[in-house]
Amino acid sequence: MNTTPESIFSEHLRETRRQLRALWLKVSGGGFVVVLLGFCLAWFFIQPAPPRNIHMAVGSTEGAYFQFANAYADELAKRGINLHLHTTNGSLLNYELLQQDNNIDLAIVQGGTAAANKLSDPNIESLASLYMEPVWVFYRSDEPYVDLRSLKGKRIATGSFGSGTAALTTLVLQENGITSPTTEFLPIGGQEAIRQLKEESIDAAFFVTSPGAKTVQSLSGITNLRLLDFDRHQAYARRHPFLSAVTLEEGVINLEKNYPKSKVHLIAPAANLIANKQLHDSLVPMLLRAADTVHKREPSLFQREKLPSAQFIEFPLNESAERYFESGPPLLQKYLPFWVASFLDRGAILLLPALTLLLPLFKVAPPLYRWRIRSRIYRWYTLLRQMETDLKIDANTEKLHAHWKTLQIMETELDDLHNVPLAYMQEFYSLRLHIEFVERRLIRKMRVNENAGEVSETTSSSPTGTQSESDSDSRATILCKTEETIAIDSTVSFAQGEIESPETPPERSDPPSKDQA
Repeated sequence: MNTTPESIFSEHLRETRRQLRALWLKVSGGGFVVVLLGFCLAWFFIQPAPPRNIHMAVGSTEGAYFQFANAYADELAKRGINLHLHTTNGSLLNYELLQQDNNIDLAIVQGGTAAANKLSDPNIESLASLYMEPVWVFYRSDEPYVDLRSLKGKRIATGSFGSGTAALTTLVLQENGITSPTTEFLPIGGQEAIRQLKEESIDAAFFVTSPGAKTVQSLSGITNLRLLDFDRHQAYARRHPFLSAVTLEEGVINLEKNYPKSKVHLIAPAANLIANKQLHDSLVPMLLRAADTVHKREPSLFQREKLPSAQFIEFPLNESAERYFESGPPLLQKYLPFWVASFLDRGAILLLPALTLLLPLFKVAPPLYRWRIRSRIYRWYTLLRQMETDLKIDANTEKLHAHWKTLQIMETELDDLHNVPLAYMQEFYSLRLHIEFVERRLIRKMRVNENAGEVSETTSSSPTGTQSESDSDSRATILCKTEETIAIDSTVSFAQGEIESPETPPERSDPPSKDQA
């Protein structure tokens, strides 16, 4: 067996690694398997990252939906989200596009359009009602009309085909007994309807838009047009939950021209923001924050400070939108960039397996730390034990010299060891004392062997002068280098039985004492 210091150190390091691996597998091996399975299961529940591009159906470029959607796009662009707008002829086509085109994520539609056309789709959810858009009925007459029944037999522009205006106009006219056999309905709206009103080609036109829309501003400047007062506005609101009774105060449209010249009662659906269920949940709070910002900057004349909200919706409310209206934006999105907040929010599900991993680590860390510190001290005891074993047998001089050199190496390395924590200084200095103890025994053994050698020389032929001189020099060197150790320990007294070493050969009955050394 090779017992050189290098081989003993290497073997000890290998054994240390084996013990460390065994300890780690014992403590956290089963936990690691559980954590790995936890991460694998959690992976299936993590949503993919939100897309950077979303698409919205917004109606015609002349309408308020398009104007507001452009403002939403500007707000979302500040947070790294691109909102792409798709124009149509109106709300009904927005519904159709959202249902049939998988690329469309959102749509702005007129409230009541789904109910009026008996539309339903389990894949569509409401995000918010955005603002009130009253029903405006402009007509030509020398005398004011009492209500919608006065339009019977007239030529009426009911809104473009596929628009929410056309659907709502058809509904309220039918309820007032105005049908196509007696009245001419023209499927036109927007600028075309305005042009025909100015040219007196039609008698009345319906518009569903916000009070600040260009359409209303344009029509309010035509002197020979009147705005219908819905005297039974409360009845409409009671009959149809998606309608609200609102009042247009005197001069609120144009203070300079004092338009309208008196209070006007109107009925108003709410513009609704809807989405398909595939829309990423992280995007919903961002969309609602953008809508809040835009509509607070351009507040509605009706329901001020109350919209956008979860009122006046026609489809089930999205869960993320419900949380937004109850408690505001998510905490992370308030203080972190959207993409960072989204990543942390999606990764929250991994906290459970992570905690499962950390708990055993917290438990095993203190024992591992103690083991690591003590192993730096205790690793030397393997060598000391080997030396003591050799001292009990009749070791030869070469082996004793090798052990002595090993002790010198150990003392040098201990002198260079400066990062032992104070809590473990007791073990550190105990090791130094034990090294000195073994060193004393080794010196006594070497003295005994030296004396035995002198006796042997007197009884045998003398060796060559060179060999005798070399051995004498070697012994002198060892004794010189160990003199300091012996001197330091000279204050320590030993029992007589310890001083009289049992290894003393029968040729010498009186081994040298420490004072003689």
